[in-house]
Amino acid sequence: MKSGKRRKEALARTSRGHRYALSEACGLIKDVAFAKFDESVDIAVRLGVNPKHADQQVRGAIVLPHGTGSVNRVLVFAKGDKATEAESAGADYVGTDDLVAKITEGWLEFDTVIATPDMMGQVGRLGRVLGPRGLMPNPKVGTVTFDVAKAVREAKAGKVEFRVERQGAVVHARVGKVSFGGQNLEENVRTLVSALVRAKPAAAKGTYLRSITLSSTMGPGVRIDPGSIELEA
Repeated sequence: MKSGKRRKEALARTSRGHRYALSEACGLIKDVAFAKFDESVDIAVRLGVNPKHADQQVRGAIVLPHGTGSVNRVLVFAKGDKATEAESAGADYVGTDDLVAKITEGWLEFDTVIATPDMMGQVGRLGRVLGPRGLMPNPKVGTVTFDVAKAVREAKAGKVEFRVERQGAVVHARVGKVSFGGQNLEENVRTLVSALVRAKPAAAKGTYLRSITLSSTMGPGVRIDPGSIELEA
């Protein structure tokens, strides 16, 4: 069966515009996934903020209880004892100027970048390369720190960074794989949405969680009723 036909069948099993309870949505997203590989599951949350205003930015990071199901390649800019700590914690790449030069030449085979504060002078030169890809270390999400061992372990465990986009005020993030159990997906979604609520700017007015949609790599989007998500404290 061609993918186009499989997608039409998947779409027919969802009610467009209907908002499903979280548990129902997580079950449905697994049912309508039709690819022959283990599809990733992503979430899109539209927020009631205006990210063009500095006081309505939403940014942070959270460790998902069940990870993302993806292998996270971690690069650390550190030297001396901190480099040794990073290596012991499981970092894939550790270095200083050697890594700066390699990245400048176009190498980008990593998913998370961590740096000690004393390395940011060198790392700052990579802003034009790492920034647009969302890879620039930032203290707000814990990727500029002297506690590199903790940062590496969290990244490997499934730490997800989130940031509201200037266009559309939407946050996109990965919350798992289709192969995850429904309850594991639910817990990951609940953890991420709770983090977004905790990060709500004081200047945000009106409805904050405007819409929440789950989708797999190839499958259709499934909308979630925000009221069905029991938020964590």
